[in-house]
Amino acid sequence: MENIQDILKSAAKATTVVQALSEEVKVSLLKELSARLKNSKKEILASNLLDLNKMDDADPKKDRLVLTDARIDDLSSSLDEIAALPDPANQVIVERTLDNGLQVIKKTVPLGVVGVIYESRPNVTIDVAALCIRSGNVCLLRGGSDAFHTNTILVELIHQCLDRFNIDRAIVQLLPVDRRFVDELLNASKYVDIIIPRGSDQLIQFVRNNSKVPVIETGAGVCHTYVEASADLQKAVDIVVNAKVTRPSVCNALDTVIVDRAIAEPFLDLLAPKLSDYQVEIFADKESFDILSHADYKDLKHADNEDFGREFLDMKCSVKVLDNIDEALDHISNFSSKHSEAIVSKDADKQLRFLNEVDAAAVYVNASTRFTDGGVFGLGAEIGISTQKLHARGPFALEKLVTEKWLIRGDGQVR
Repeated sequence: MENIQDILKSAAKATTVVQALSEEVKVSLLKELSARLKNSKKEILASNLLDLNKMDDADPKKDRLVLTDARIDDLSSSLDEIAALPDPANQVIVERTLDNGLQVIKKTVPLGVVGVIYESRPNVTIDVAALCIRSGNVCLLRGGSDAFHTNTILVELIHQCLDRFNIDRAIVQLLPVDRRFVDELLNASKYVDIIIPRGSDQLIQFVRNNSKVPVIETGAGVCHTYVEASADLQKAVDIVVNAKVTRPSVCNALDTVIVDRAIAEPFLDLLAPKLSDYQVEIFADKESFDILSHADYKDLKHADNEDFGREFLDMKCSVKVLDNIDEALDHISNFSSKHSEAIVSKDADKQLRFLNEVDAAAVYVNASTRFTDGGVFGLGAEIGISTQKLHARGPFALEKLVTEKWLIRGDGQVR
């Protein structure tokens, strides 16, 4: 294949097809895909194994690549949830008649052609396709070579469902993994309406710097948990451990623990054995290094400045001891990626300051950052977590896959 022009053209043409689908057909199609996923577990897992066998076990992306019976069941359930959500398109936002008799309506309409560039996460293939179909959008999927076999079987299952309903396969297409086609996609402003990168900061910055198509950034998360002096220490330990170890390879996992100096020693003494059980490697500033050394913590290193503001995506984290909430807020402002931030505190005034002053898509009080997720927030699924402020912020899900359109009816009015 010399270029992807035919794919791009067919995608643009297919927007009229997907936007013409009835509510009943879209819901039935997603339910059909949900059932097909469950009935095709053997084939999906076999394809996934081909990809897993090519990846180093030490690669933190491997956890994101893995599909299991349970994860396939979760994808299937997600499809049922998306099918049950209201269509965000064709909703009337404003309706009025002007003094001159013009009838003015503003309504929501699908974005059009949505291009998604992602790494390692085959669940994104299903999530994006389902969200786009439900909202009346066409999607172009550019997964990484590391998930080639898994993405191929998943898109084939989607195409089988489209065939059953006599719907053009061009509404969901998997692009070739050859990197030279990425530039072509990023320059396809004639055919593609929006690009969404999901993956490493390196991927996101590449897309951001090279795309002529509008970009919504998702994915990179540098997440802090600040343990304030009034915190319930046991509760703080539970929150930090959950945020770090339950699934360290995802963007809402904890990267840095900030702790007030007044409680640093008792808190870190409680935290150390819990993180040690999971062999979490800690990059500690001088004060926390001394405390953790006295606690005989084994996987301990002196932190460099670059260990703060670092998305670890692994069983690793950094620790910083500071004097008070002012210093904590300043540290987060300097190093956050504006994804998810948390405070553990009993002080209502400090909780409110944190909620109001932290600039992030999701801000938590006394809870783990691991909850930042479209499915958890009741959105069915997500394309990713947007860390920017235009159009979408936080879980970028079904409700945000639309834009607006003005419709005006007149009877010969001129201006």
